[in-house]
Amino acid sequence: MKIAIASDHRGFEFKQKISGILSQSGHTIVDFGTNNSNSSVDYPDYGSKAAKAVAQGQCDRAILICGTGIGMSMAANKIKGIRATVGNDLFSAEMSRRHNDSNVLCLGAELIPPGSLALKIVQLWLNTPFEGERHAKRVAKIMELENNK
Repeated sequence: MKIAIASDHRGFEFKQKISGILSQSGHTIVDFGTNNSNSSVDYPDYGSKAAKAVAQGQCDRAILICGTGIGMSMAANKIKGIRATVGNDLFSAEMSRRHNDSNVLCLGAELIPPGSLALKIVQLWLNTPFEGERHAKRVAKIMELENNK
């Protein structure tokens, strides 16, 4: 799977660890920055680039990391075609795929230790299929909201 990844300065170290593990697992990683944790940056600048790559079909999904995951989620959801979710726990990450067909996972570097739990969340989200059926109608209604501004 081709995965876009981005972070702000608070999520940089977390992003580096997740990127390495995903690359070793055979995924193609496209890193949209930031490239260090030395200076404060604005998460919308980086999250929007990764989200646009998904919306335009250049990447299959994206993982965005900031302090809480909330800011990245809010920014990514402004991009047409994106269904970003904060998935700081296993249940939320799984259900966002199963019922909502999320295509962007937003994580909080300050809420999740970047060890085994973070990896489990990411792997569960990547491997969980969309159930479709009654949920497809609901997702279509969500996506229609983009056209009714």
